[in-house]
Amino acid sequence: MKEPDKIVAEISKTLGVRLGFHEETAAEKSEAYAAGSKSDGKYTYFRFLFGEKTYTGVLDGASKTEKNYAAMLPAYISTFGGKNSFLTREEYLKKMLLGDCSAADAYKYSVKFCVEETPCFVLAIKFAKSYPDAQAILSQYGDEKTDVVAAFDDKNFALVKAAASAQEYSSPVDYAKFLSRFVAEELGAAPCVGVGSVTSGFNDLPVSYTRAVTALRYAEVFSGGEGVHSYKEYMLVKMLEEVPKSHLAEFMDDVTEEEIREVFDDEEMLQTAEKFLSSSLNVSETSRNLYMHRNTLLYRLDKIEKATGLNIRLFPDAVTFRILTVLYKLLKK
Repeated sequence: MKEPDKIVAEISKTLGVRLGFHEETAAEKSEAYAAGSKSDGKYTYFRFLFGEKTYTGVLDGASKTEKNYAAMLPAYISTFGGKNSFLTREEYLKKMLLGDCSAADAYKYSVKFCVEETPCFVLAIKFAKSYPDAQAILSQYGDEKTDVVAAFDDKNFALVKAAASAQEYSSPVDYAKFLSRFVAEELGAAPCVGVGSVTSGFNDLPVSYTRAVTALRYAEVFSGGEGVHSYKEYMLVKMLEEVPKSHLAEFMDDVTEEEIREVFDDEEMLQTAEKFLSSSLNVSETSRNLYMHRNTLLYRLDKIEKATGLNIRLFPDAVTFRILTVLYKLLKK
C-alpha cells in the first residue's frame, strides 16, 4: 500500500467517513473549485498536494459536514508529504529518538509505517567493538510489525520494543537480559544494554532513549561497561552528580579514613565488593560470577570489613559502602 493510501485509510477510520482519492486528471486541473471544494449533490470533492503531485479527494456525501471536512483535509494530508515523508523507517525512528520530531511527526510515523501507537520502551545497546551482523541479529528478537532496530554507528544501536510484544517477561530489564544472553551466544561477545522507561506512545520515545543512554553512560563508570542496566539503578548517582564536587570531597574526607581509600584504590577488591552488592549479597552467586572459591571471597569480604569498618554482608553497611563507592568514582571522573 502506497503512503497516500495509508493516510487516507487512517483518516477514513478515524473520522468515520468514506473517503477516496485519485491523482488529478488534466481536465480536473483546469477546473476551478469554489472555496477549495465542490459538490455534485452526492459527493464532495477537494484538492490536496502530496509530495510533488496533486490529488482529488472524494468524500461520500454533500452535507455541511462533508464540506467542512473538505475545507480541513487538504492542509492536513499535505503535512504528511513534508521533509520526513521520504525517510526510511529506521531514519525516521532515529530522528524521533534524538528529539528531532514533533508530536505531529510521531503520529505521522505511525500512519506512514502502519504501526499502531502503543506503550513501548527503548534499549540502548553498545558493543565494545564493531560487529557487522549485530543489527541483523538484534532485529531477529523483535516483532517486525512493532519493533525496530536503529543503528547509530557500527557499535551503538537502539531497539524500540513494544511492551505488549515483551509481556512474557516480568519487566523490560528481564527482556533485556534475555536479549543480551542470546546475542552474546551468537556473536561471542555480550553488549552493554541500557534500559529506558516504558512510554505511553511514540511522542515520549526521546525520554525513554535518553534514560537508556544515561544508564549506559553510568555503566561505563560504575560497572565497567558490562551487563544490563536500568536508568533506575543510577538515581542515587544522578542525585549525587548534581552536587558540587567540592562538597562531595568534603563529605568524603569527613567519613573515610586512609584504609578505606586503599580498598577503593585496589581494583580487585573493589570489583569483588561491587559484584557482591550486585549479586544481592549472595556469597554463592558472587563466587560463581567471579569464578572464585567461596573461601577466597569470604577472605576478601573480611579484609574489606577490617579496612573500612563496614560488614557489607549486612544491608545497612552495604548501602553505606555503595554510597561511598559512588562518591569515590564521581570524584575520580
